[in-house]
Amino acid sequence: MTSNARVVVIGAGIAGVRLARRLGELGTPALLIGDEEHRPYNRVLLTEVLAGRYGPEVTALPAPADLVRTRVTGIDPAARTLTCADGSTIAYDRLVLATGSNPRLPPLRGLFGAERHLPVGVHAFRTMDDCLGLSSAVRPGVRAVVIGGGLLGVSAARALAVRGAQVVLAQQAERLMERQLDPDASRLVHRHLRGLGVEVHTACRVRDVRCAGGAVRCVEMADGYALDTDLVVLACGVHPRVGLARDAGLTVHEGVVVDDELRTSDPHIHAVGDCAQHDGTVYGLATPAVEQADALAALLGGQATARYTGTRALTRLTLAGPTALSSGGSAPGGPGAFGSAPSHLAAFGPGPFDLAAFGETQSRPGDDVVQLTDATRGTYRRVVVRDDRLVGGVLVGELGTVGALARAWEGAEPLPATGPLLHLLTHDGGS
Repeated sequence: MTSNARVVVIGAGIAGVRLARRLGELGTPALLIGDEEHRPYNRVLLTEVLAGRYGPEVTALPAPADLVRTRVTGIDPAARTLTCADGSTIAYDRLVLATGSNPRLPPLRGLFGAERHLPVGVHAFRTMDDCLGLSSAVRPGVRAVVIGGGLLGVSAARALAVRGAQVVLAQQAERLMERQLDPDASRLVHRHLRGLGVEVHTACRVRDVRCAGGAVRCVEMADGYALDTDLVVLACGVHPRVGLARDAGLTVHEGVVVDDELRTSDPHIHAVGDCAQHDGTVYGLATPAVEQADALAALLGGQATARYTGTRALTRLTLAGPTALSSGGSAPGGPGAFGSAPSHLAAFGPGPFDLAAFGETQSRPGDDVVQLTDATRGTYRRVVVRDDRLVGGVLVGELGTVGALARAWEGAEPLPATGPLLHLLTHDGGS
């Protein structure tokens, strides 16, 4: 079988689906290729499925009608054709790689069996299948070890805890979410997890996974301490899926290298989302993926002046009360499933917990830093100002001020000379 389409998009995640739909709206039909059996879904919401807050159907993205489910095995840039695992070939005029990323699996002894399969009870946490497999294994009292204390690991540990699991979170770095948070904000996240019954170990490296009968039984730390467990969740980050691009001879560093037109080293091939590296950066977040898809759709749709110059992304983790909906926009399945809202994760539990980080959260010499902390209420607000401009900040708890701060940051305008920061940190600014 041979198919022909002007634009072909490989990858049915947030970036690929957004791009295909935008192109369709502009009168430039695109063929979307996805290799998962599930309907395209919002990966950001998988922790909510794991927590039991949403069913898988709620995470569905509004996918275009022209969707092919197959796995692309090769790209021939000279012939402008794709080969697929089912034996089909697909021709393209323009190809877009939206292949996303794969989970990073740590080099632990005993992690893989003879056939390179993960033992029973050991789960990566990246796809819907990962989520459903893990969810089916969770029950009250089950022992779970989460390896990795970044954004995904914290969210997974919390989701498992509210499902009744006995959770241990092992983080190799000295604090949780060290890439997004400063030490004080990280301590509040640590305290929140402990309040849910999560046992948190930082500066702790897991070195061994021990199995019996093909199933995990315990993990061993670098100091020799062993933890009996029924489940292990690998939340050690991701790396861009660049195998197709590399095999096709495209320029690949960490991700597939693209210019301001999101064009690879082959002028007929573009890349967006987690697999793309623009100006030295692989973002790995939903908001940049959506912005890249919009910019490329405008370009391929005939708006020749369209360019992508980078993202000033706001990262927000919302851990709300049991009846509250995440504050990151409309319901997951509705129009806000793409939107311009910040990338966010949500879960539920016995009490509210809200966190936002934006821009440069670490100060440089000469920067001004304003910080407000209320240990009793568990709130923390810290902003960094450079040359009279707000360049970043971290907020934990009661985020009424986040709208005003984000607008001041995104606008990159000089701050007023008299008392602006205290006002921004203590008032919602109409948000």
